[in-house]
Amino acid sequence: MSNRRHAVKKIFGASVGAVFSGSLPSEAMVKTGTPSASRIKHSVCKWCYSKVPLEEFCKSVREIGIGSVELMGPKEWPVLKAHGLYCALPHGAGKGIEKGFNDTAHHQELIRSYEEVIPLVSKAGYNTLICFSGNRNGKSDEEGLANCEKGLKQLMSVAEKHKVTLIMELLNSKVDHKDYQCDHTAWGVELCKRIGSERFKLLYDIYHMQIMEGDVIRNIRENIRYIGHFHTGGVPGRNEIDDTQELFYPAIMRAIADTGYEGYVGQEFIPKRDWFDSLKQSIEICSV
Repeated sequence: MSNRRHAVKKIFGASVGAVFSGSLPSEAMVKTGTPSASRIKHSVCKWCYSKVPLEEFCKSVREIGIGSVELMGPKEWPVLKAHGLYCALPHGAGKGIEKGFNDTAHHQELIRSYEEVIPLVSKAGYNTLICFSGNRNGKSDEEGLANCEKGLKQLMSVAEKHKVTLIMELLNSKVDHKDYQCDHTAWGVELCKRIGSERFKLLYDIYHMQIMEGDVIRNIRENIRYIGHFHTGGVPGRNEIDDTQELFYPAIMRAIADTGYEGYVGQEFIPKRDWFDSLKQSIEICSV
């Protein structure tokens, strides 16, 4: 089964310019209301369903109350719009997960890439764009912070001009993304403070941060001002978010909603069962 790293490598390899089996959900895990009444705005990452054609996928997710399909680039945006779907977190700039702003050797190319794509994001009616720290490759936390600060600050004027927020993803370096530098909330928050712009925030991936540090709800509550997006995923395994895994997502979603967060929560798990049934179940679980 394809994983996130392979999917991202494939994404960034393309030219930007070309442009049921298993246990049933327990009663406690499923919300009794409807997605439309939820305080959570629902999104989904398409890469987890790579075998499903985009047109079919868009039609299906609309049926279960999902309003956004994310990690889509300029070529896919018109398809989303044709189906009345938003892109809560676009991609299209950069050099992928492993080559990011913590390495000054990549700065020139990264800055050029983001300066090209940020206006496209804004013109399409979106207001976020994903970015990555890159792998450590021997750099200390301080060196990585200083390099990221230096590179990203050069993009803040164009981001602010076009009202596009750069969202750096927090990823685990223990299981999925060995050596990735932005792997703890505290490191990402410190970077946000150094950059000092509302147009730079974090993607708090619940799956990844449970693996690295746990204490998910407290970390969300204490750092919500620095968080611009959320992802889900079952721990361990990055599969369904039901009672086959260790997190209780209804409580996490209530905590997110109680902070006043108004953005989207993106489902990012690889289903082990029928993909549509699992995705529908996850939306019910997260509709609080």
